[in-house]
Amino acid sequence: MPPALSVLTRNKDFRNLFAADLIGLGADWFVMIPLLTLLPHLTGSGLWGALVLATDTGVTALLLPYTGTVADRLDRRRILIAADLAMATCALALLLVRTPATAWVALVAVGAIAVAKAFFAPAAQAALPNVVDAGDLSAANALSGSAWGTMLVIGASLGGIASETFGPYPCFALAAALLSLSALQVWRVRRPLQTERDAEPSRPFAAIAEALRYIRGNPRVASLVTVKSAVGLGNGVLTVFPVLAAALGAGPLGTGLLFAARGLGALIGPILLRRVLSHRAWLLPGLALSMALYGVSYVGVSLATWFPLVLAGVVLAHLAGGGNWMMSNYVLQAEVPDALRGRVFATDFMLATLSIAASQLAVGAFVDHTAPRLLIAACGTVTVLYAAGWATVALRRPAPAAP
Repeated sequence: MPPALSVLTRNKDFRNLFAADLIGLGADWFVMIPLLTLLPHLTGSGLWGALVLATDTGVTALLLPYTGTVADRLDRRRILIAADLAMATCALALLLVRTPATAWVALVAVGAIAVAKAFFAPAAQAALPNVVDAGDLSAANALSGSAWGTMLVIGASLGGIASETFGPYPCFALAAALLSLSALQVWRVRRPLQTERDAEPSRPFAAIAEALRYIRGNPRVASLVTVKSAVGLGNGVLTVFPVLAAALGAGPLGTGLLFAARGLGALIGPILLRRVLSHRAWLLPGLALSMALYGVSYVGVSLATWFPLVLAGVVLAHLAGGGNWMMSNYVLQAEVPDALRGRVFATDFMLATLSIAASQLAVGAFVDHTAPRLLIAACGTVTVLYAAGWATVALRRPAPAAP
């Protein structure tokens, strides 16, 4: 059995945490895909989809410095369970989105879900090294990195099919049930999700400053927490997916397939690029190449007119993006002390999600008035330029030490 799979069979706690992640991610896409097709139908504008995506990422980004501190101070298991249950409640609130006048409810509900995700993400990433043995960390990361892609494939595909067949509202109810099940899986984890440490006073701003000083004093960590921003700046393409699917005659199912292609790439990337983790000299060049490949792939998507070829380009782009995410996560988990890990990951996620939100808002401002292919090409080009600038600085630094 491949090592990346054997850790699932040998480690019950990791299996439960991984299952919770899979279920929660699938539920997220059972909310997002139907919502992204419902809002343009109700309002007649693609701007609402951009606002939903930007709210989802922007609210999370703004809260991450604080939630990372919480992940280092409070019980991570309780944080994860509370976040899942809060997201389940908010998913049910989407049942109220019935007319153009109630479209704002979607933004409020998605914003509240984003708050819960801001608590969930750094706690889950910081907890992972505590539920696996050191020798299993790379395998666990490959699986964890592929979880997002796996459930984007499944959740987006089924979300598109279910939305087209049954409508969006049953999807919202199912998402709430799945998130409750995710909370149950976290509850079943028995290993401590953080190391024991002395009680510390709750001073969030001082704790955030401590993490920032650590990042500033470690150039390789600084490189790793800025690497995801390249893919983030190209993520404005997601705003164009519903418009592109409609232009190519694919409808809501096509939107789901575009997001599923994104997930398939993110699933394959961490598995194909896992070898890079055992060759420290490959890491920074691999990150630079993955950023560039993401951008070039979307430039190619902007030129394609055949829908299957568009899907293939999206898969390739997110194969690179998924590998990029996994490589940087692995080294951060291995090198950053547990007491700082939640805050460093919060900074990492904050920079990535801020770049995503900025890209989605920028594209959303033009989506109703500009050809979708031009917007996709612009996003790809921005990513390539960022990759070139990042590589110019980062590749002059020594490669990370072996974890």
